[in-house]
Amino acid sequence: MPIFRITTKVKKHVNGVLVEPGLTVQVVTQSFSNPVCTNGGQSVADAFMHMYGLDIKKAGCLGMAWLDVESEG
Repeated sequence: MPIFRITTKVKKHVNGVLVEPGLTVQVVTQSFSNPVCTNGGQSVADAFMHMYGLDIKKAGCLGMAWLDVESEG
């Protein structure tokens, strides 16, 4: 199963949510497709919520402009 490391790129404060650069989560998927672009990025949003209590969708940061994605395997 592919593992992706997703990291926030920039600081953003919107809708009462503060996103800091450098926050990182790992997402395990069943496909080799970018998890940010698959199923509306729900697995990535769930990972940030679980790890940091951060609603990245509400902050408007669930996109490639705001996140770095690296494949780990």
